[in-house]
This record gives sequence, C-alpha cells and structure tokens, in this order.
Amino acid sequence: MKKKVFLTRSIFPEAIERLLQFAEIEVWSENCPPPVEVLIQKAAEVDGMLTMLTDPINANVIHIGKQNHLKVISQMAVGFDNIDVPSATSAGIPVGNTPGVLTETTADLAWALLMAAARRVVEGNNEVHQGIWRPWGPDVMCGRDVYGATLGLIGFGRIGQAMAARAKGFNMKVLYTQRHRDLDAEKKLGANFVTLIDLLQQSDFISLHAYLSPETKGMIGASQFEEMKPGVILINTARGAMIDQEALYQNLLAGRVAAAGLDVSDPEPISKDSPLLSLPNVVITPHIGSASIQTRKRMAMMTVGNIEAGLTGNPLPYCVNPEAYSNRK
Repeated sequence: MKKKVFLTRSIFPEAIERLLQFAEIEVWSENCPPPVEVLIQKAAEVDGMLTMLTDPINANVIHIGKQNHLKVISQMAVGFDNIDVPSATSAGIPVGNTPGVLTETTADLAWALLMAAARRVVEGNNEVHQGIWRPWGPDVMCGRDVYGATLGLIGFGRIGQAMAARAKGFNMKVLYTQRHRDLDAEKKLGANFVTLIDLLQQSDFISLHAYLSPETKGMIGASQFEEMKPGVILINTARGAMIDQEALYQNLLAGRVAAAGLDVSDPEPISKDSPLLSLPNVVITPHIGSASIQTRKRMAMMTVGNIEAGLTGNPLPYCVNPEAYSNRK
C-alpha cells in the first residue's frame, strides 16, 4: 500500500508524476497557504508532508505527526525557519530542504535589485508610464555608479560568494562579514574580511545574505544605519526580519540611505499601509529570489527526492537535522 503525502501547494507536473510512482498524494488547492489547523489535521493522516516556506510547521503540527505516522517533512526551499526543527529532531522526524540549487538564481535577482536601485530604473519606468518625461538636466534621474564602488556582503555563503563573483566584473571592492573567515573564498574572489562596523562605514552598497537566527534578527537597526556612509544603497534578499523596517524608512526619508532593493519583508506579504511603499526609491519584489522556471523545477525534484527517501526509511539526500535519526524508535 502506498504511503500518503500532503502537499501544501501544487508543484510542477514532472514532480507530481514522480511522487505518484510511490505515494498517494493530496494537494492543497488554494493559492494561500493552508491554515495551521489544516496542517495539524493532515499531520495526523499522512506519512509525509511537502511544505513551503510560508507554512507554519510548529511544535503542535509535529507533535500530532509523531503521535501518528508522519515520517518526513520535505520543504521546497533552502530556508526552514518556518519549521520547528528542534521539535522535529526530538520527534525523530527528518526535515529536508533544497540547498545549493538556487544560488545563482537568487544572486541574479540580488544583482538586479542592486542595479535597479542604483540607477533608479523603477522610478524612471514609472515616470514614463505616467506620461512624465523630464527635460534633460544635469541632475535629472541621477543615480549611483556601480562600477568601481565598494560592495559590502553580510553573509558570505554560496549566494554571498556568487554576488562577489558578479562584483568582480564591475571592478568593485568587495568586503564581507560573517562569523568565520573563508580564506579560500577570499583568495578566489578577491574579497576582504572585515567587522560589521567597518563594512557599514566603508560600503557604497550593502547586501544581506545571512541566515535568519536570533543573532541576525534585527541586526540592521537605528544604530547600524548611523554607521553607514551617507548615500548607501541597501539590498536584502535574505530575510525581512534582519532589518528594522521603521529605521530603514526613516533613513530613506532623511536621505542617509539613497535607495533600497528588497525581495523580503517582515511580515510577508508586506502590509499595504507600510510607509516603505510610499517611497519612490524603494524597489520591492514579492520574495522571488529563486523564481526562475529552471530553478524551481530542480527544487521540486529535490523535494520529492527527500520525500521518497524519508518514506522508504533511507537518509534524506538534503537533511537539515540528521540528529533526528538517532531519536527514532
């Protein structure tokens, strides 16, 4: 008898076809994420859950799953801060994710946001669509040079390093900060390890690529903005909660921050009355860092691979909590 899997969103037909080879599936049919009550109900009924970053897989969901026959949670994302991983580990339930596959795609978007914010692309596009075409003038729609500028990277993992590689083509000086130095990456990419304060003080562009954790939550707040160079441009494709959005708004309004490019916000979706939406120098996209067709298809297949391994009792190819296996009974 085939195992049962609940999908919190429909995925690509190729991935569905592979799932059906070894499992019975139920797909949440709505565009919005299933409420936690539904997740709890399904955790009591299925052997595997295929989840998205927007699904609150909390301790209650996992507890119910453990009491029944939930064997695996496989998430179609690199991040997993929506999942109570410690609870899953204690319950002996492995959690899978999709690392590595979206590195270049996310870096592409981060670079697009950097260029758009620097050269005021969205502002110019909006003016043209509104029938505004200002006469040429020395300061009309002037932005910031990217070539030869200094780029500060907060987080220097795969995506941060992919940004550094792109910056080399623009002859940028690259600074980075994270918990540990990466000497090999420094040599390969010509990047320089600095403290956070030094990075804030020296960078013309700052781009966030760290994981959300208790240490990084709210790490860019009022005091950090005071350390930044006047006219800095801030890019965030990591997690919205890393930035104090009110402090960002105030510094954009005051002109200390020239522009921002954001693919993430806190909360998501961003509130319709967020003051950030009133500013022309803020480019905001709806968390589409991995949103290329090729990348999303690869992510879907990786997610299915994790599900298949979990249902057959094999180690997940991409497991965020391998300690869970020692807690299985």
